[in-house]
Amino acid sequence: MIIPSLSAEWLSLLSLLWSLQMLVLIVWVVLQQRAPVSTLSWILSLLLMPVFGFVVYYYFGPQRLEKQRMRRLRGQASSQAMQDMARLRDVEQEAPQELLQLVTLGAATSGIPVSSADDVLLLSGGDRTYDAIFEAIRAARHHVHLEYYIYEPDKIGTALRDLLVGKAQAGVQVRLLVDALGSKRVGKKFLAPLVAAGADVAFFHESRIGRRWRPVTNFRTHRKIVVCDGRVGFTGGVNITDEEDPRTRDDAYHDVHLRIEGCAVRWLQTVFLEDWFYSTGQNAEVLGQAVEQLLPPLKPGNIPVQIVTSGPDSEHEAIHRMHVAAINIATQRAWLTTPYFVPSESALMALTNAALRGVDVRLMVPRMSDSRLVTAAARSYYDKLIEAGVKIWEYEARMLHSKTLLVDEHCAMLGTANFDNRSFRLNFEVMAVVFGPALAKPLAAQFHEDSTHATEVQLHRRLPFWPRLGVASARLLSPLL
Repeated sequence: MIIPSLSAEWLSLLSLLWSLQMLVLIVWVVLQQRAPVSTLSWILSLLLMPVFGFVVYYYFGPQRLEKQRMRRLRGQASSQAMQDMARLRDVEQEAPQELLQLVTLGAATSGIPVSSADDVLLLSGGDRTYDAIFEAIRAARHHVHLEYYIYEPDKIGTALRDLLVGKAQAGVQVRLLVDALGSKRVGKKFLAPLVAAGADVAFFHESRIGRRWRPVTNFRTHRKIVVCDGRVGFTGGVNITDEEDPRTRDDAYHDVHLRIEGCAVRWLQTVFLEDWFYSTGQNAEVLGQAVEQLLPPLKPGNIPVQIVTSGPDSEHEAIHRMHVAAINIATQRAWLTTPYFVPSESALMALTNAALRGVDVRLMVPRMSDSRLVTAAARSYYDKLIEAGVKIWEYEARMLHSKTLLVDEHCAMLGTANFDNRSFRLNFEVMAVVFGPALAKPLAAQFHEDSTHATEVQLHRRLPFWPRLGVASARLLSPLL
């Protein structure tokens, strides 16, 4: 009689503890004041994890980070903003007035005004991207700054490291910032030659326990930035890995990158330096007189370019807003390429609205991404999009990794952000918005080329029961993906 009595008491105690834990978690989630769908999704997920719910939410739940902006650098970088706006107005004579409002939105949400470039070059494929980056690094005389989400110690990673070692030995200041989770295979042994040569290396959000009061495992720098002498910069989707080099692997990801030359590079520089000092804890004052070399005086170019950033340190979701706003002002076309398509309600509405009012809306996604869950979630949106008039292509040749948006003839976006909640709300991302035909024309040609390796998705595809159930179930997790 005693044992059953004790068992019942323990069950009652465990039930009470579980109830108290769930009450605390639900209050915690509700107080975050996030989107109702996201909040309810987290609550439902936590209810299904009675033991580990607290740990999961503690490590992976939403939170806000504080990352200080460097006023001195931003002030220096903004010195030519008025001249750059004047060049945008020249473009605007042939483009809609809404372009100026788009620029204002980008400046208000990310704190970066429109700038300009002497040249922008679309780089298709990892091989062309790596060749261009290596060439720029070889030509650098003062500094080389690199920030990557994924840096692998493989063939291309080793080649880049050895090049950086040579530059550091030649007296060029080399700073390498990599994400601690995305570049987890990069260890001290691999980096030792670089450090010995005098280069500085840092990790973004080290995941070691005890580094922070609350872990930041879920918040990564997804940015890919290279800056050489403050004059030439790169950004886009290509990481440092053999998986993106067709010279090494036949199944290498298909991706695009952007080379920028001119004033707009100062903003890539500013973004990198803010991430660098945030990650290292160094005082920005150590730059001293080097600011003049990090942000060299350059004449405004003829191509208006705006660098836009977003991350969990801001509630504005700048890149998310820019995508939605650009699609909303489209009058001729809105062509989107993304490896991970899990749209927010506002983004989905923008795409369907544009198609319903006669805009040529196209979506290019991989036939099968490297995440089956995300692929399934993406397909749950297909019928609604196609019914509204959106044309969807699934790229079949290889894994598609490009992240671009082309709107009409005068607005092209290329960056690191996927079209999903993680990129829009959790990751630190960066994007270049180029106004005018300089990027729009080659990006349109690239989209046409990619479509020759893709199959158009048809409406009301017949799927067996279990795949249909999997797709529908994956959609329920969309707010968490």
